[in-house]
Amino acid sequence: MLELKNLSVRYSGGKEDAISDINLSFEKGDFVCILGQSGSGKSTFIRCINGLQKPTTGEVHWNNQQISKLNEEQLRTVRREMGMIFQHFNLVPRLSVIQNVLTGLFGYRSTFKNLIGWFTTEEVKRAKKIIADVGLADQTHRRIEQLSGGQKQRVGIARALLQEPAIFLGDEPVSSLDPGTSSHIFNLMQEMHERLGLLTIINVHDVDLARQYATRIIALKDGKIVFDDAPELFNEEAYYHTYHSETNKLALTK
Repeated sequence: MLELKNLSVRYSGGKEDAISDINLSFEKGDFVCILGQSGSGKSTFIRCINGLQKPTTGEVHWNNQQISKLNEEQLRTVRREMGMIFQHFNLVPRLSVIQNVLTGLFGYRSTFKNLIGWFTTEEVKRAKKIIADVGLADQTHRRIEQLSGGQKQRVGIARALLQEPAIFLGDEPVSSLDPGTSSHIFNLMQEMHERLGLLTIINVHDVDLARQYATRIIALKDGKIVFDDAPELFNEEAYYHTYHSETNKLALTK
């Protein structure tokens, strides 16, 4: 189980919290989409879960460990269980698909092995299988800089899956992609989520994608939770409460 208790983050020099007093719990099998405007706290929220951002106050618990209190070596171990895909891919452009995917194993290996880029036959075999699973078998040895945006994001998914994670996290992974490609990526994430029995938490800007794929929608506004329920209940009123000020909402209903 993943639990967030009284979680708040205020950045240095900030006058208000980026996220404020968040209390949530998540179970294996949840496919959660986080909605909200730019600046609503979505990225801070995701970064707190995997320890990239330490909370100002509050706690993050994963499998009876308080992530926010772990040192870097302990965090490295915990992050093995957390596959992460990013908005801007975070891939090495001049390396091949398989070289980038294999970096998903870095948390399990010694620093020396990672520096020299040595992988076992079994590790390479596993990487090739996952690359095939995401539909890129014919691109295995192609350089990242030669791929389309959708293909790059599939590489990011393959890298995360090679970790054999329990949690699958995404920070706006399809915001730079066209609608058709975004749907393909969400189809792939849903397929992997169901096949592997993951807990999936994805920041997303597209409300329709969230309604279509999520089992649960959480909406943030000014760092606070304004909606947490089933996708079918995220109606027009919830949408305007999330994305518009009360003044705009009143104007739209007149």
